[in-house]
Amino acid sequence: MKVLIIGSGGREHAIAWKVAQSPRVDKIYCAPGNAGIAEYAECVAIGAMEFDRLAAFVKEKQIDLTVVGMDDPLVGGIVDVFEEQGLRIFGPRKNAAILEGSKAFSKDLMKKYDIPTAAYESFTDADAALHYLDTARLPIVLKADGLALGKGVLICNTLEEAKAGVKEIMLDKKFGSAGNCMVIEEFMTGREVSVLSYVDGKTIKPMTSAQDHKRAGDGDTGLNTGGMGTFSPSPFYTKEIDAYCQKHIYQPTVDAMAKEGRPFKGIIFFGLMLTADGPKVLEYNARFGDPEAQVVLPRMKTDIIEVFEACIDGTLDQVDLEFADNAAVCVVLASDGYPVHYEKGLKIEGLDSFHGKDGYYVFHAGTAQKDGEIVTNGGRVLGVTATGADLKAARANAYDAVNWISFANKYYRHDIGKAIDEA
Repeated sequence: MKVLIIGSGGREHAIAWKVAQSPRVDKIYCAPGNAGIAEYAECVAIGAMEFDRLAAFVKEKQIDLTVVGMDDPLVGGIVDVFEEQGLRIFGPRKNAAILEGSKAFSKDLMKKYDIPTAAYESFTDADAALHYLDTARLPIVLKADGLALGKGVLICNTLEEAKAGVKEIMLDKKFGSAGNCMVIEEFMTGREVSVLSYVDGKTIKPMTSAQDHKRAGDGDTGLNTGGMGTFSPSPFYTKEIDAYCQKHIYQPTVDAMAKEGRPFKGIIFFGLMLTADGPKVLEYNARFGDPEAQVVLPRMKTDIIEVFEACIDGTLDQVDLEFADNAAVCVVLASDGYPVHYEKGLKIEGLDSFHGKDGYYVFHAGTAQKDGEIVTNGGRVLGVTATGADLKAARANAYDAVNWISFANKYYRHDIGKAIDEA
């Protein structure tokens, strides 16, 4: 069969790598793709938001299945456009992708169906938000309602910070129209855990757990980024916590979306906080996490095409979803200065070091081909992933592999997965 993957980052590279392992697939396309994805797929210069061009391309090439990696096209309604033309596509429709597209919607859904989450209020008026802050308990969390590349969340320790944050999100529009509405919620403390899951509208099958590192600097300092690294599984996500989440969070979310007339098919990413009062939902995403996909997919044993098709057809209950009894760690190699200002176009060396090395992977996030060489083309450049018998072994392997790669402004965190030492 022929498969099209939509997107251009490390997540899409991991998806392409996994799809290429399926014996059912003999041709992969990626739009627009990147230099690493080109190893597995024919990259085509069509943007992720060019729905009509993408649909025409699928028809021209007689592509059997399209897989959407990114949030923007899902929230924008690409699945609806494809389905209306009789094209097979993996991902939620627009009315279900709102689970990620609007934080106010998802918080209201959780409140209505008693799904554990932080207390909150939503605002469309900046003055009302500022007035609310005068009586709010600090620290407090401000969230732009819409999509903001994983960066539209501010944790404010003082009233001054919080009021400046309201101005930044709602008045200065730092995150564009994503800040037209804003959620203010209580600050929760505890371990953060990410659990990705496959959903077919009624059945949900969680994948293995993972934990992301959002801050740019060691020790969780600096600005929020799209993710500087991740590890899987989380040692803090126990069987007891999993059982609680299955009963009170995962299945209730799927059932709630169905009851609202928004049946969800695709990936639900649960961002969880393991609080003293039990697990609570921090956020939902409607697609694979990035870089979580880079540690979860290397541990997945089941044919991913089989799972994608079962989600589309509503037969996920018949799939045996299996993961290896090992661990994986991903360290993101970024351009120095990310997420603010950084140089592009710098030659990357050492990529061929990964060829033929089982358990070591390099996923391209921001790269390009230039004059026959692979160069940097983004803030997050590469995701260096390694597996191991346990987390400590995987972490040691990943940091060994980081040294195989060089480019002029290479920057990375040195403490990805350090929390495992405390487990």
